[in-house]
Amino acid sequence: MVADDAGRTPEGAAGRGAGPRQTWAALPWLVRSAVVWSACLVVTVAGLYLLGKIAVLLAPLAIALAATIFLTALLDPVQLALRRLRLPAAPAALLTVLLLLGVLVGVGALVWSLTAGQFSELSQELGQGLRRTREFVTSTLPVSDQQLDRLLDQARQGLGQGSLDPVSSARTAAEVLGSALLALVLLFFLLKDGRSMWHWTLSRMTGPNRAVTAEAGRAGWRTLGAYSRGTMMIAAIDAIGIGVALVVLRVPLAFPLALITFFGGFVPIIGATVAGAVAVLVALAAKGPVTALLVLAAVIIVQQVEGNLLEPLIMKRQVRLHPAVILVAVTAGTLVAGIAGAFVSVPVTAVVWRIIDTIQQHRQHPTPTVTPPPST
Repeated sequence: MVADDAGRTPEGAAGRGAGPRQTWAALPWLVRSAVVWSACLVVTVAGLYLLGKIAVLLAPLAIALAATIFLTALLDPVQLALRRLRLPAAPAALLTVLLLLGVLVGVGALVWSLTAGQFSELSQELGQGLRRTREFVTSTLPVSDQQLDRLLDQARQGLGQGSLDPVSSARTAAEVLGSALLALVLLFFLLKDGRSMWHWTLSRMTGPNRAVTAEAGRAGWRTLGAYSRGTMMIAAIDAIGIGVALVVLRVPLAFPLALITFFGGFVPIIGATVAGAVAVLVALAAKGPVTALLVLAAVIIVQQVEGNLLEPLIMKRQVRLHPAVILVAVTAGTLVAGIAGAFVSVPVTAVVWRIIDTIQQHRQHPTPTVTPPPST
């Protein structure tokens, strides 16, 4: 017994004297991998959460920066075309900004002249469509009016709907106006000096980090430009297709519904679904269930053609994301920053993924560094 105890004593002493490194090395590799990946995931989620909270606290500035970068990527080809006409950088940037303002003012005036008196009618048609849907739900499903009212109240509370405060409304309007003006000023400077700013940033880097940063930056910028232009084209195609279907089926308020479809196209999957639901509700209220089903079929056909045929051709492969990734990104952006977060979540995800993919490819196949010959 003594010999046995003596034989076990060194092992026990070694176990008691083992440090953190020995304990870590003694763990199975699967446990070590799970711990490392979990720690990385926690740090990444915490960092994204803090960035989201900071963006919410600085909401006007964050919205202005997001709109500026999006518009810069959208209008950069216009500015480059003006530069090829031998215009200096400042006049080309100013003319691009003025062209954007002219398009926005012209489209806004056209939309206002065509739909100014129809949005009140649209709200009435939506209300009637919701009442018909409510009657259908309560008559066919085991749901009472009280339960449905409770669900609707919870949804309104979750969306933050409440009584309007004139002070907060005025402050919100001032913030929106200030963000718009700031975005226009920043847009001018980015169109004018964006490339020189990027080259200045690259000149402060040395070694292999400079090459991979330049390549990742170009890939991210191309992705953002392709996304911004492709999203606008797809949203316009959706709006035209659904608008034509509404006109053919003689659904009232076709132009406002097409306009809602256009803006909803900037929020992938969810925006198109909400816009299609609004069109179906209006058709249900105005023309009955048969027309509503026809509108639903038209919405599904347009979205299927857009998602399976037009989007791969317009967006190209470098911008495409899996629908599950898009849903998670839109949901996370909406929870963090509301409607603005829903608009910017997908392009941010696409750009970040493209940058990470470029860095990984660069590490797997590094570009050889050519050393210049010594000067004689």
